[in-house]
Amino acid sequence: MHHAVRPRTVLRPGPAPAARTRNPRVRSLIDADALHVLHRAARVLLADLPQLTDRLVAVLREQEPAYRAALESDPAGIWEEAHRSLRHSVSSLLDPRGTRDSARRCSWRIGVTRAEQGLPLDALLHAFRLGGSLVWQGLVDETCRAAPEDVRLLVHVASDVWDFVDEHCTLVADAYRQAERQLAWRRENRVRLLAAALLDGTSRIADLPEAAQALDLPEHGRYVVVAVAGPDPSGGARAVPEPGTRAYWHAGADADYGVVLVEDGTDGVPGVEPVPGARVGVSGVVEGLAAVGEARRLADTALRLCPEDGGTVRLADHLPEALVVSSPELGAALADRLVGPLAHLEPADAEVLLDTLATWLACDGSAQRASRRLYCHRNTVLNRLRRYEQLTGRSLSRPSDLVEVSLALSARRLLPR
Repeated sequence: MHHAVRPRTVLRPGPAPAARTRNPRVRSLIDADALHVLHRAARVLLADLPQLTDRLVAVLREQEPAYRAALESDPAGIWEEAHRSLRHSVSSLLDPRGTRDSARRCSWRIGVTRAEQGLPLDALLHAFRLGGSLVWQGLVDETCRAAPEDVRLLVHVASDVWDFVDEHCTLVADAYRQAERQLAWRRENRVRLLAAALLDGTSRIADLPEAAQALDLPEHGRYVVVAVAGPDPSGGARAVPEPGTRAYWHAGADADYGVVLVEDGTDGVPGVEPVPGARVGVSGVVEGLAAVGEARRLADTALRLCPEDGGTVRLADHLPEALVVSSPELGAALADRLVGPLAHLEPADAEVLLDTLATWLACDGSAQRASRRLYCHRNTVLNRLRRYEQLTGRSLSRPSDLVEVSLALSARRLLPR
């Protein structure tokens, strides 16, 4: 569908250009005659507009598959749109100045509407050009019927008609692309909002099917959340999923979060390749998108356990440390109980005892292995451990004391001092 043209009073070169160029009065008379012929035929087209619309709709059904589908679902809407567009087009032949703005608004609205409905732009432009062809053919046919000798005068307005068609094709394409950009932004923003709500744990149950569709993930799958922080990625991703991994990545200021689908039969380790220096925290497995918010909190906890220079921590492998960082107040109280009885020692002496204790625990209670790590004799390690027991009243052979000491050392290492 298109809008016709505002004819300009410019004489087009004819078979005898020299004669017309020499006589401006003849040129003006021919131009006026051409406009008279154009207006006479346009009035007839305007009176016969429903039949012209029927012809355009029939041609669209025959030649344009996208419109064929649209006509199946909304025949009345397509007909009304075509009728409105043709009415503006033909009216523009009669009153170009008076109808210009309304014709442009009509084309713009059509471009926006068809973008919102997903009609391909090529199909829309094809429809506008088909409409222009039908209007032009209608002008020629009516002139042939009413005054065949005047057909030659239409040549003087033909280029103006097609310039107008081109103008409105450009206009409708601009409207379509602008609407398409806005729609894409809205869709992307909606996906971001849905993902953010999942990760925050604030999603409504009613929104879960939409979130699943938007993220291309099953609503009732098994998931882990991966939190990735680290060097400034300069606009790039901090981690890249391995091929075949189904995941949605949500970029944040301090960390990126991946909602990763865990396939049945796997251990919940997602296929993710972090950038060098990145810190990666992996939650445990949760059931369904509704539990992604809890998984994100667990991933944040795992992230806090990562070394500053980078690495990957699976929460399931570090549950005692996770308990400590999940309750920093209690962790700090444990650390105070560990260090408090050593307060009267020189700081360097206290540090030696605590480092020996931590190394001994890391060596699974083997004084021999701990001595090799500390570059000292095995008996030195044992003496330091006995001294710690004497100063604190703890017994490293008593399970409850050993658990408390281990958690306190983790709190001292992980929590800010």
